[in-house]
Amino acid sequence: MAKVQSDVNIGLVGHVDHGKTTLTKALSGVWTDTHSEETKRGISIRLGYADIVFRKCTSCEESISYTTAEVCEHCGSKNEVLRKISFVDAPGHETLMATMLSGAAIMDGAVLVIAANEYCPQPQTKEHLMALDVIGVKDIIVVQNKVDIVSKERAIESYQEILNFVQGTNAENAPIIPISAQQGVNMDILIKTIEEVIKTPKRSPRKSSRMYVARSFDINKPGSKPDSLKGGVIGGSLIQGTLKLGDEIEIKPGVTDKNNEWVSLTSEIVGLNAGGEDVDKIGPGGLIGVATLLDPSLSRADSLSGSIAGKPGALPPVLDSFSMKTFLLERVVGIENEKDVEPIKLKEPLMINCGTTTTVGVVNKVKGAIVDIDLKLPVCADSKQRVALSRRVGVRWRLIGYGIIQ
Repeated sequence: MAKVQSDVNIGLVGHVDHGKTTLTKALSGVWTDTHSEETKRGISIRLGYADIVFRKCTSCEESISYTTAEVCEHCGSKNEVLRKISFVDAPGHETLMATMLSGAAIMDGAVLVIAANEYCPQPQTKEHLMALDVIGVKDIIVVQNKVDIVSKERAIESYQEILNFVQGTNAENAPIIPISAQQGVNMDILIKTIEEVIKTPKRSPRKSSRMYVARSFDINKPGSKPDSLKGGVIGGSLIQGTLKLGDEIEIKPGVTDKNNEWVSLTSEIVGLNAGGEDVDKIGPGGLIGVATLLDPSLSRADSLSGSIAGKPGALPPVLDSFSMKTFLLERVVGIENEKDVEPIKLKEPLMINCGTTTTVGVVNKVKGAIVDIDLKLPVCADSKQRVALSRRVGVRWRLIGYGIIQ
């Protein structure tokens, strides 16, 4: 029987319409675009999630033994469970880069999807790879998708383009797997490669609990009677510690009070869900859901996404401003005509991604690489934490580097 909770979070990233959501479906059987606007527009707007169990047939030869099926399609024997994986399907559209950066905060590794029928690199192919580097995601696999709709010559040409593109990047030595997500071709090779390349990180279950909140929900149906209402639900990844039914939980930064000051939320854990199953206790690892007694109006429509949850009194401080040491990229990526990254300027607005939080701040002091910034919305963060930095280039926010909170 498979472990209920996933061992590892793996991101599916890349340019819009290169097949990330289709690949998630091919591996997991789950179509992650469930938001109505996503269905209409055909692109991922919010982060999508899917859990899947990787298995292996111990009777068949290595090359055909990796699968997600419970029974081997070749010999009929029951497959051995390897790991349970949470896939995070990040949006590829350029206007949704902040959402991708928030998702990268909970990724332990990533699969970069590149379509063979388009020239490589496309703008967001380059931007997403740079984002993985900025956030610190190092275990990467490159997938060359849509090989079923191009000629052999184009497939080889595309493969060479990918090789040239990853030179000098954090994916320089990453394996490149040609697949067809639509036809389910080479899924076994991809699973085998994921097992070899993206390892389960060491977790810290003994530390004080800390959860990055990536989604939040009101699960009540319209018209529910007051006595049947259920409390707010948060979803995300527990990066350390454990959570149990009945535990008290704190959520920061929380909400603003009548004096417009931020106050944290506290509640009791009344439900825990991992891999679609209700459990009594959860440790660090894959994506989870936590049901609370919070007023559901506080959690509706992802209003608590970007928060940190955990043991009361043990969470990082809430910061309205901070000083950071900055590390800037050489060039602005994600646009067709790349330009040099200019130094950060006084009074300049910057978009900050800290964990799963996205906020905007205004620079109030610059002294070499040390930059002080005042935030529009606060973040809950420790010193030495890495944050992604983006600036306005034209009408879009573009990634320009990262900072380390001092």
